[in-house]
Amino acid sequence: MVDYAHRLVRSGGQTIHLTPTEYDLLCELTRNAGKVLTHRELLQRVWGPDYSSENTYLRTFVRHLRRKLEPDPSEPHFLRNEPGVGYFVPSDDTDEG
Repeated sequence: MVDYAHRLVRSGGQTIHLTPTEYDLLCELTRNAGKVLTHRELLQRVWGPDYSSENTYLRTFVRHLRRKLEPDPSEPHFLRNEPGVGYFVPSDDTDEG
């Protein structure tokens, strides 16, 4: 799905246009697949230390990514959340249930 070398994202055979911030956020999540990254971790890694408490930014960008990548953004399977903690992308061996 993510071609890091060419900064491309594909889904369903289509290239998906992402903003630089959306791409950076997706890369943080996919490079850490199977691990829950806290809100604070994601904010610091993508936006920098001055934004570590700006959860609204994070929620907004996750919503944008879900609209672009998920078949049904209201029932996400790829960009998942751990309520009150953070977000994660399941790894191939992550237990779904």
